[in-house]
Amino acid sequence: MLDDVEKRETLLEVSNIEVIYNHVILVLKGVSLSVPKGGITALLGGNGAGKTTTLKAISNLLRGERGEVTKGTILYRGKPIDKLDPATLVKQGVIQVMEGRHCFEHLTVEENLMTGAYTRRDGKAAVKQSLELVYEYFPRLRERRKSQAGYTSGGEQQMIAIGRALMSNPETVLLDEPSMGLAPQLVEEIFGIVRNLNQKEGVSFLLAEQNTNVALRYSDYGYILESGRVVMDGLSADLRENPDVKEFYLGISDDGRKSFRDVRSYRRRKRWLS
Repeated sequence: MLDDVEKRETLLEVSNIEVIYNHVILVLKGVSLSVPKGGITALLGGNGAGKTTTLKAISNLLRGERGEVTKGTILYRGKPIDKLDPATLVKQGVIQVMEGRHCFEHLTVEENLMTGAYTRRDGKAAVKQSLELVYEYFPRLRERRKSQAGYTSGGEQQMIAIGRALMSNPETVLLDEPSMGLAPQLVEEIFGIVRNLNQKEGVSFLLAEQNTNVALRYSDYGYILESGRVVMDGLSADLRENPDVKEFYLGISDDGRKSFRDVRSYRRRKRWLS
């Protein structure tokens, strides 16, 4: 499996980037990662580890928050993208699904989806085909297509957010915390759809996720962030069996499931930071 991952074409290459907010606060401290074509890559870590900042650095959404990439390079298909505006990046096939299921609450579900096609210039027929594809993967959205988005459930709003991204006909989706605030059954449903989109439609994903367990089950490769640094990476199957990852992130050790107090004390003795 490692050979298969290594042989895949690299779409996105992030090399040793640093991000500073307000010209003072150093958030990312030399983050490097790559996303292969046709893969699902997980960016893991707790709250404040730097996952969202990494995605926004790639999609060029930092400027609105007074953040900037001060070192390193970000390449897509071998070309630098750090100077491109987000709309141009979408046209090149890279789009971010923001954390928090952002929807236009006063618009209908279908109107929300159609806003995702605003950069396309391939005609109404192609856009209609994309809309039908979204409804195939999210049949619940077809049922609610005339409903106001603000009155849909959290799970449906996450589906709207992902569906809207698909309407741009992306090659790579940056997916930020898709499981946040959702019931376990809905989380499995969302991740199952992500995997189907990856396997059947060829969409590549870089997903930032605190739910390490589900992310490692559905991804091919993972990177673990701590305090703005990548502290570990590897095949997802290997990370799931790594004793450090199992004990600290999954709360499981050779002695059984750990209590929250045990896990907190483990933060001070993680072998990969010693």
